[in-house]
Amino acid sequence: MSAEPAPVVAHDPQIARDRAAIDRIAAVPSILEVITAVTGMRFAVVARVTEANWTACAVHDSVDFGMGPGDDLAIETTFCDQVRRQNGPVIMDHVAIDPVFHDHPVPAMYGFQSYISVPIVRPDGAFFGTLCALDPNPVEISRPERVEMFRLFAELIGSQLESAERLTASEAALMDARETAELRDQFIAVLGHDLRNPVAAIQAGATLLAARPLDEAARGIVGQMQASTARMGRLIDDVLDFARGRLGGGLPLARRSGVALGAVLETVIGELRAAHGDRDIPLDLALERPVDCDPNRIAQLLSNLVANALTHGSPGAPVQVAARSDADGFTLSVTNAGPPIPEAARHRLFQPFSRPAADTPRPGLGLGLYIAARIAEAHHGTLSVTSADGQTRFTLRMPAG
Repeated sequence: MSAEPAPVVAHDPQIARDRAAIDRIAAVPSILEVITAVTGMRFAVVARVTEANWTACAVHDSVDFGMGPGDDLAIETTFCDQVRRQNGPVIMDHVAIDPVFHDHPVPAMYGFQSYISVPIVRPDGAFFGTLCALDPNPVEISRPERVEMFRLFAELIGSQLESAERLTASEAALMDARETAELRDQFIAVLGHDLRNPVAAIQAGATLLAARPLDEAARGIVGQMQASTARMGRLIDDVLDFARGRLGGGLPLARRSGVALGAVLETVIGELRAAHGDRDIPLDLALERPVDCDPNRIAQLLSNLVANALTHGSPGAPVQVAARSDADGFTLSVTNAGPPIPEAARHRLFQPFSRPAADTPRPGLGLGLYIAARIAEAHHGTLSVTSADGQTRFTLRMPAG
């Protein structure tokens, strides 16, 4: 038994996607096997049917019908277009004595005597195609339990199609999001790297100018240039650290044993006091033991926390810094006065590009706290925040050793 050569039909991308959707339904081959085993019909197929196309998506062939997945038939040489138009089954137990189809050309063309085709409909009511079976011998396929079996299998395929397509759409959206995030992070890394050279050139030029005799106005301009390039350098460092963390490399550490952090912390606070002459930044040190750490990263973390406190805390209140080291480990806290941070915003503080809502623009990229948290994490420590009763405190805790 074999079909006449099928005409070549130009597949559009949607039909290819529909075939792939059927391929992803693991139960379809088993459904076709059950159909043939229960009915005795030796050819079963799931077909995608449109107004212009009939395409086999999955096939079980024990009668050498000569058709496989992806093969096409001219839609007018099938009964499936009738199934599509009436949204109901076409059934023949024995074509030769069937009062409606005994003289129909299609059974003679393909050489079958028994045939059933039921519609596959998606849950939203859209017609997809048909679940068909046929055989060159007569089969009593119109028995109610057999017709119901086909109907239930077709309904199962329709519902699984929607689930498979939803999963495919989710996977595609996730892949797009991942690719977009990766491209963004690579762009940020390249941008940060390429910005270093011109900033370094400006810094060098400002340093040379500062060493020359200058009048008061020129000294002010050079001072502003140095402050601006220092700020640009910190922003570039933040961007590069962010990109390293997101691209999987993590923040690089130059960890050392037995670091005396007192001088490091005093230097950071001294620089911040010089840059913010109108602000009070008291430093309370109780460092009983040296700390195993990367001192430059701890300095960066402290600078980020104090800068955040100066920006968002009450302008007239001090920003208090305290550091402790003992047998239990190292603790560093930065405290500022001001309205408490709302609970919803608190959960986002350590996310990249997180910026609190404000009536006036605030400087920075919203990376300072994110990078501070990554520095704590790289030291196997934690960075936490408490905010209540007009006071906000960020606390770094690192274990001893």
